[in-house]
Order: sequence, then structure tokens, then C-alpha cells
Amino acid sequence: MADSDTRWKWGALTARRIAPAPAPPLSPAPSPAPLPSSSPSSSSSPPSPSSASAPLPHGAAAGPARAGAKEAAGPVGAGGEGAGADGAGAPGPDAVVTGYVLRGRATPTARQLAEAGLGTPREVTGAEFLRAVREEAYDVVVLALVGGAVQAMLHGLAAAAPRRRPVVVTGYVGVVYEKLADGLLLRHGADLVLANSPYDARRFRAVYEGVGADPSAVVRAALPFLGGAPHRPVPGRHTVVFAAQPSVPATRADRMYLLRRLAGHARLHPDREVLLKLRSKPGEHTTHIEELPYQRLARSLPQPPNLRLVYGNMGRVLDVTDLLVTVSSTAALEALHRGVPTAVLTDLGVREALGNHHFIGSGLLTSWDRLDAGDEPVPDPAWLADQGVSPPAPGGPAPDAVAAGGGADDAFAEARARVAALLARDTLPPIAPYYTRASAPGYLPGILARHRLDASGTEPVPGVPGAPGTRAGRGAGRVRRVLRDAAREAARGAYRHGVQHVAPVIRRLGEL
Repeated sequence: MADSDTRWKWGALTARRIAPAPAPPLSPAPSPAPLPSSSPSSSSSPPSPSSASAPLPHGAAAGPARAGAKEAAGPVGAGGEGAGADGAGAPGPDAVVTGYVLRGRATPTARQLAEAGLGTPREVTGAEFLRAVREEAYDVVVLALVGGAVQAMLHGLAAAAPRRRPVVVTGYVGVVYEKLADGLLLRHGADLVLANSPYDARRFRAVYEGVGADPSAVVRAALPFLGGAPHRPVPGRHTVVFAAQPSVPATRADRMYLLRRLAGHARLHPDREVLLKLRSKPGEHTTHIEELPYQRLARSLPQPPNLRLVYGNMGRVLDVTDLLVTVSSTAALEALHRGVPTAVLTDLGVREALGNHHFIGSGLLTSWDRLDAGDEPVPDPAWLADQGVSPPAPGGPAPDAVAAGGGADDAFAEARARVAALLARDTLPPIAPYYTRASAPGYLPGILARHRLDASGTEPVPGVPGAPGTRAGRGAGRVRRVLRDAAREAARGAYRHGVQHVAPVIRRLGEL
């Protein structure tokens, strides 16, 4: 279960990576198709990628590992552009993955789900998900959620006490540069807390040990979407991609500065194609709230003809990238893993608020002035290795062959072995989160209440869909469900309008 577009991608790919049975290789990825683009005034959606429906191996794999509720959409696909471009290992022939997205602020749209190319999950509340877990007896559950939601689901699963509980897996979708202790303690209690690198594994264990919590759940893995074809320079091509982020930087002035410098770089180098890679369209939400979409800000700036705004799967964009520029996007690690030259900007400072402090020691920190002059950073090999990034050797195989090849260097081998060992046990130990009503009486009840669970985490509060004794719990009628969905979508649209239109105006008035 995921709660945003990027967490859905992480969760679905992780589910496939941790299948204990060896995964057969994917067929070669198709040649890159033209990137979907947008002018500042364009609202057309990119074409939806195809998505295959080969299921994942039952009993051995992925979260949830067995087909879910009857109303759920088809199994999460194994192929499609998202899987091929991102280098995900294909699942075995017998398992099934059922996908859920948690209804909330960042619930992805149909376009965002199609862009990921990993199937269509079913939208549910936390209470509905817990009921599905009880009824469907899944083998493995992957919680690709924000920390508070992970904590609520852990308490809900612990209180449900099914005859055979699932193995619970969680982790982080990208670079972890803020709220380290808070996020980790909210994830404690899962059977596996995946660390994306040796660096993260050390930090995660240190936090758990420092508060007296069991650190044994921390398992070193990798970002599941690392992979794809290694970078190969093409004569006559020099494509520069700026990987935009929804909330970094946060101010209008800083975002306009980056836009002006990007356009200036395009003018200085008319022989280069310069792409602004956007995460979402206006009105869509991602893991982080985007109050000032770049495509809206770009309308006020003249654009050189070699500058384009593009959407689409990052793996496909990297297929044609010769230099990736960002402030602190996880796309930097994806690019580095494929050997794409990468630059992390210092123009706005090296600050915790920007997240680029994570790249101290990487050799990647630079400025637009240096990039304009033709300089490109050279990454530090030791830093790359500590971040779980394995660039291909010149002329070597694609990095996904190392990341998911099933050999000794397979980054998910330990996680798969741990899942297999847990599944082989007759019984699993009770879920025991660090936070309890005794250890955090002023914190935990609020987290559970936000997900409509009572103070013990045992049942949904009365009146919530999925609660015992409610009409929704017994199955709402078709008309009632249509009306409820329409009201929910209207409320979500009003919220997004407020975040992206009303809130920035109020903030600017306050600054006056």
C-alpha cells in the first residue's frame, strides 16, 4: 500500500525485488519513445504507458503477495515501460501482487499511475486496508507510506491478530535527509526496514540502538528503481536535464532564479537540448506539496527554442540525458547509477532545508556559472559506493544486471532471504512498535486518530468506512458509493486549489 505516486512506484518495485524465488530476466527494454512534452500553456497529458499483467509469485513474494479483495483491480503488472526503464527484476510465474493506495492528500491521479507503468491499485482507507489484510491472508505486506501512516498500520495489524499475520516490509522512497529519528521510530515494528545504502543502514541502526530499540529489522537493500541502460554518449547530442522537485526550493524567488538560469544555459548553448523534467501537472500532488508549479512560473519568462518542459517516466528521460542537474532530487542517484554526468547545485547555498547537504563529499556540488562554462563535476567513487550506487564500468553491462541479477552482488539478496526465512516459520512474533501507549501517550493516540483508528489501534472509529456495524463495513450500495466518491473528489479538488492558488497569494500578502 502506498500514499503517493513516488511511494507507489517504490512499493510496487520493492514488492517484486523481494520475491524469494529467483526472478527471470526481463526482455530487453524497447527503444526510447519521444518524451511527452509541455509548453507552459499546454495541458495535454502524455500518452499512458502500457502495463503488462503478469502476476508475481504467490507465497514467495511481494506485498501483498496474494491476490486481494474481489473489488481490487487486476494484479500489479510485471512489465510495461516503467519496469523496463527502471530496471526492475521481473517476478516469477506464480505470485500475485495486489496494489492499494491510501486515500488522502497525495492520492495519485490515474495519469500519474499510468506514467509509473506498474498497474492500477485500489484506493482505500486505512481501515479498509486492515480489513482486507484480515480477510485475504496476504503473505507479505509492503507499506510504502509516510511514517505516521506506517505506524498506524503497524498498530492496526498488531491489534488484528490474524491466525497467520503477514511479513511486514517498509522503508524510504529516496534520499533521507530530514526527520531521520522521527521517521525511523515511526517505522519501527516492521519485520524489515529497508535501507537504500550502506550509509543509510549505519544511520538507521544507530538511531534504533540509541533509543534502546531492536535494530535487527534494518536490512541493507537499494533503491528499487536504480537500473536501466548505462549512459552512452551520442555524437552530436548533448541533452541537459534539470530534475525539478515539488517543494525544493520553496520560495517563488528561488524557483524563478532556477528557471532563469536554466533558460540562460539554453541560450548560451544553442546546440544543446535543455529539458525541465517536471514531477506532476498543476492540480496533481506528489509526496511533497507543490505550491508553485514550475510550468505556471515559466509562463512569465521567454523561452529559447531549445528549452522544453517534459513529463514522463524518469527512466525514459535518463535514456537521452547527457547531464543531469538538480538541487537534491533522488534522480541524481538514478543518473549516477547509470553513469550519467550529474551536478548538484550550490547556487542557493548548501543547506539542510534544500537537502543538498546530503551530497557533501560527493564531488558533485557545483553552480550554474561553472556549468555554463562547460565544467562538469566528477563523483567520488567512495561516496558513490557508500550510497549504494554502482556506475557501470566503461563498456560494462547495464547496472541493473548488478542490482537485480540474483548473484552475490544482488542488492536485494539479504532482503529476499530474510522474507523467505520469515515465511518458512510456523509462527511470527507479535508486531512490537517502539511507540506504545506507555512510551508515547501524548504522541501515538493522535497518529492513530488521524487514520481513524481508536486509541488501541484495534478498530476504526464508528462511522468510518470499514468499521464494524456500518453500512460501508457491510458493503455500501452503488448509488451511495458513487455519491461518496464524487463528494470526496470535489473536496480533494478544492484542497488542491487552495494549496496551489489561495495559499501562495495569502503568503505573498503576509510578506508585504
